[in-house]
Amino acid sequence: MRLTPTGDACPGCASTESRALFHAGDRLFQTTKKSFLVVQCGGCSLIRLYPWPDIDELKSYYPEAYWFNPGASTAAYLEEMYRRFVLRDHVNFAEGALRRAGLRGTVLDVGCGGALFGRLLGERGYRCFGLDFSHDAAKVGWSVNGVPVLVGDFMRAPYREGTFAAVTMFHVLEHLYDPGAAVRAVGRLLRPDGRLIVQVPNASCWQFLLFGEKWNGIDVPRHLVNFRQSDIEALLDFCGFEVIRRKHFSLRDNPAGLASSLAPGLDPMSRRVRKVVESEGVRLLRDLMYLGLTVAAIPFTLIEAVCGAGSTIMLEARKKPA
Repeated sequence: MRLTPTGDACPGCASTESRALFHAGDRLFQTTKKSFLVVQCGGCSLIRLYPWPDIDELKSYYPEAYWFNPGASTAAYLEEMYRRFVLRDHVNFAEGALRRAGLRGTVLDVGCGGALFGRLLGERGYRCFGLDFSHDAAKVGWSVNGVPVLVGDFMRAPYREGTFAAVTMFHVLEHLYDPGAAVRAVGRLLRPDGRLIVQVPNASCWQFLLFGEKWNGIDVPRHLVNFRQSDIEALLDFCGFEVIRRKHFSLRDNPAGLASSLAPGLDPMSRRVRKVVESEGVRLLRDLMYLGLTVAAIPFTLIEAVCGAGSTIMLEARKKPA
């Protein structure tokens, strides 16, 4: 497809030329009926939403229940148990980074939601703080999961420089207008020997090749940038970090992402956000159907991950020597 000027510079290389890939809408949460264009940069091939919505418009695409809030029903209890089980991948990755580096300090989880990750890390003896934009998420973090969560902008986080042994950013950077500035900002919060742990959807995965605009990882219109592994590693390198470990499989994200690509209407978070009216029995049945589809997706997602083409990429990075 012929390159055309977009008018807005690519955040990766500043090129103003791009090729249109496809149009897509909010397939998962249906917050808008608007169609959005996804383009690929003619210079560095970075994939992004074009044009980016302004901040007020973007906020409207984030429903109040965008993060998980445990409820009191049987279905909610089972969902909570499932989340605790699959989130062990993230906890193991973070704990492994801290253990190998001999670090015992405090961890900051940026974009923590209800802070279940911080709670699970705390159960292993690590102190964790959370940072999120949502007041409701912060309340759940404090009251349900016992994690101190501050509400605010991590670009101006109220912590001293060099405070944390590790900073985690799970599925955060793809939502930001300036992911490079974000990496540099959280980097200042790290100790010199600290670890930055980042996870993003991987646009060089097999699932994107198979599903295109229907791939759950593209998450139009909330994802402003769609990183391939080479893109996110180049960003970290530019911001003064070196990648020391990679993981292409997430038990929480890869199989469930494939399930949501195939059947977005069964996705439990999608149904909750869209306020689908359903009895507890119907909700439980749909949750079990979604779980079955997720389990069935595990073999494929494991194979693509072993081949270095998993639908997410989790990276451990440290600051380059001065």
